[in-house]
Amino acid sequence: MNVFYEEAGTFKVGAVLLDNNSSLQVEAIHGKRSKIKANSVLLQFETPSLSEFMHNAQKLADELDESFLWECSKQDAEFSNTDLATEYFGHTPTALESAATLLLLQSAPMYFYKKGPGRYKAAPPEALKAALASKEKKRQQAEQQAYYEKQLRCFTLPEEFQQKITSLLYKPDKNSIEWKALEVVSLETKLTILELLNKCGAIPSTHDYHFNQFIFEHYPDGTDFKNLHFQDVTNDFNHLPISDVTAFSIDDATTTEIDDAFSITQLPFGSLRIGIHIAAPALGIEPESPLDRLAATRLSTVYLPGNKITMLPDSTIHHFTLCENRLRPVVSLYLNVSDDFSIVSCESKLERIKVTANLRSNLLETQFNETALNKGEILHPFSTELILLWKFACKMETSRGKANENNDKIDYSFEIQNDRVSISERRRGSPIDKVVSELMIYINTEWGKLLSDAGITGIFRSQNNSKVRMSTSPAPHQGLGVSQYAWSSSPMRRYVDLINQRQIISLLRNETPFYNKENTNLSVTINDFETSYGIYNEFQRTMERYWCLRWLLQENMETINAQIIKENLVKFDHLPFITRIASLPEIMPGSYVKLKLSKIDLLERSLHAEFVQKINI
Repeated sequence: MNVFYEEAGTFKVGAVLLDNNSSLQVEAIHGKRSKIKANSVLLQFETPSLSEFMHNAQKLADELDESFLWECSKQDAEFSNTDLATEYFGHTPTALESAATLLLLQSAPMYFYKKGPGRYKAAPPEALKAALASKEKKRQQAEQQAYYEKQLRCFTLPEEFQQKITSLLYKPDKNSIEWKALEVVSLETKLTILELLNKCGAIPSTHDYHFNQFIFEHYPDGTDFKNLHFQDVTNDFNHLPISDVTAFSIDDATTTEIDDAFSITQLPFGSLRIGIHIAAPALGIEPESPLDRLAATRLSTVYLPGNKITMLPDSTIHHFTLCENRLRPVVSLYLNVSDDFSIVSCESKLERIKVTANLRSNLLETQFNETALNKGEILHPFSTELILLWKFACKMETSRGKANENNDKIDYSFEIQNDRVSISERRRGSPIDKVVSELMIYINTEWGKLLSDAGITGIFRSQNNSKVRMSTSPAPHQGLGVSQYAWSSSPMRRYVDLINQRQIISLLRNETPFYNKENTNLSVTINDFETSYGIYNEFQRTMERYWCLRWLLQENMETINAQIIKENLVKFDHLPFITRIASLPEIMPGSYVKLKLSKIDLLERSLHAEFVQKINI
């Protein structure tokens, strides 16, 4: 006797060797013997042979129509395969017909729900309709995916990908057929998905790819301001007194957010009155206004070579930037300085000033530099003021105990014109740097002290054991050598400065400060600012790395000299580019080596470099 039985969801046939009532010992087609439960047997047969039975049953099952079989079945009750086979074939089914019916029922789970051994229930019409629609959808998707794969193999971007490029590049739906097609062809071509998309022309600009990734992640609403509705800034500052000082600013050539300006007034007996004037957007941007909330979202201007994303709209910047020959509201700090440049007294006040000149550092440095200072020959309309400010800055640097620090460090400037990049070096600590940085350090220190002494809440920066942190409590900043430090000098570029400026203005006006120690928003702002500021600075560094690679390609650089920092970490000569060289032998840090360059990848912002030789410099 032979049996047709079910085991682990699969139909099998076997010849019975031993019947123990509750179990059977059977022998399969290929001679394998096994023990099965008696209740797993669905039917018995004598003929045909085991192999013929399964072949003929499957052949007959393939001829059955599951749709018609579903229509023949009971719709609201369970039924056995024998019942359905009887209804379908119109007579008591043979073992072969019963087996074929079971095979069909088992292979059509959309039409029939299994309820037990040999027992099923027809799927409800609505459920069947939904299942068939899903099956058809999957079929169409499979066809569509195959079509995508065919095009991708030819390195042609399917037209349907165009509207999904941003999501495919930056936040792909890995269940989508587009992504699945990319995965298949990526494995076949041994290219990364990014490389494959690039080869298909999906990334026309590597620069835009990196820039847009940053925008996608951190500016989901875009970088413009057209969709944001904010109130116009207050611009009635006529009640503020007008200062009669001759002020000038010093900024990079591309700076539009001119936050600070300086003035020198000669006093009797060789003493001076130095004015540090900070643009005052806090006078016109109301706390919690739409414009303020916008600034609180962005938190800082983002800088990168050849571009920037401002914290405030251009229209707002225009109201407060200290451009030439325009009256602008400022918060001024006046320092009365003796003839040896020691500070005798200081005073902060609200006023309006008219900046006489916006000096640009790239032009100013040709005349105001160490060589010219040593010769005493500075040919510039503000030569007297610049020399006095430089001497004062030197005094302030010495008083902080930081004289001659960082003078060996190099800063780099990137200029992008017509998609070509030029990278220039500038030694940190030049006379321009010293004047601007020392005056900014002083005003941030003094205004931090002003807030602290008055018991007014501010946001302070401190440093202890090389760790910089921000909080609402003043603490020493060891790196700068000052007792307290509160960013207040760039209120158009940093939201922290705007907050501190509001507090300073309230103090000068004898008004209740907007922020107090119980204001939990300040802690949130500090955390958000530190996170965002870190992200923005990292983005600037990575884009500088990108433009360094562009420069290497642009100049057809095949070799370059580099200085060893430590182990196999090197810095390229005349570029702010640091990388590891796997082939570098053990050489003392500080030594110079020659490297051979290859495989510059602008998408990955990487290159391959091999050690050539050590250089004696």
